[in-house]
Amino acid sequence: MGSMQRKIAVLGCGWLGLPLAKSFIEKGYQVNGATTSVDKILNLAQHNINPFLIAIHMNHIEGNISYFLQNTDVLVICIPPRVRQHSECNYVSKIRVLSEKITLSDVKKVIFISSSSVYANDNTIVNDDTIPQPQTESGKQILAAENLLKESSNFETTVIRFAGLYGMKRHPVNQLSGKKNILNPEAPVNLIHLNDCIGIINAVIAREAWGKTFNAAAPHHPSKKEYYIIQTHKQGIPPPKFDHKQKTQGKTITSTFVNTYLAYNFLHPNLDY
Repeated sequence: MGSMQRKIAVLGCGWLGLPLAKSFIEKGYQVNGATTSVDKILNLAQHNINPFLIAIHMNHIEGNISYFLQNTDVLVICIPPRVRQHSECNYVSKIRVLSEKITLSDVKKVIFISSSSVYANDNTIVNDDTIPQPQTESGKQILAAENLLKESSNFETTVIRFAGLYGMKRHPVNQLSGKKNILNPEAPVNLIHLNDCIGIINAVIAREAWGKTFNAAAPHHPSKKEYYIIQTHKQGIPPPKFDHKQKTQGKTITSTFVNTYLAYNFLHPNLDY
């Protein structure tokens, strides 16, 4: 692992960021963790994470970002876009403000948590070299944020495009249960377990896989209909009803580079099927 990664900063200690930060502590790293929530500060401190209260806005940053980034080897950016259709350039502006601060800091390595929503639903198989053509406002802003960070000559950015996230009591089936007219019943499911997200991020750091872009989705891609009916049955909740009238649109996300560059083996390859 080398002596390079003495200190890691996790910007955004939420559903993914907090267990990620805990995994770094277990590996013996010093960890700075940032949250926008006062309530979470104590929780971070209890896990030996140096807690910071930081909020990234479109034209300024609340909190001591320069102290947060000081002497940091790797910064993990784990802040969701939460884009609303009317707020133009909201997320990209935040990442631009952040990028300027990273440039002024000691940070030379960045991991940007991105999303497979940068790819179009055009019924193709998507690999790590596929040119993204986002269709949603959120996807467009995430891609623009990726490019903004990758263009910097001051630090190297590795982008990880995660598929739908599940684990730790969170599962997309809970939102779909009992709903009617769910579109794209034959579309392939693209999901990844929280533990695999953490494993892949740790593998990037351990293998010094900088300046790369990774897709990260479990290798199993059942149809939406098949998967969600089985999952609702397992949990004893009402299954969704699907709309079969419209043509299915989707994509299959393959994670070739995760296998080749990182030699990573999925902990949940079959989506707990």
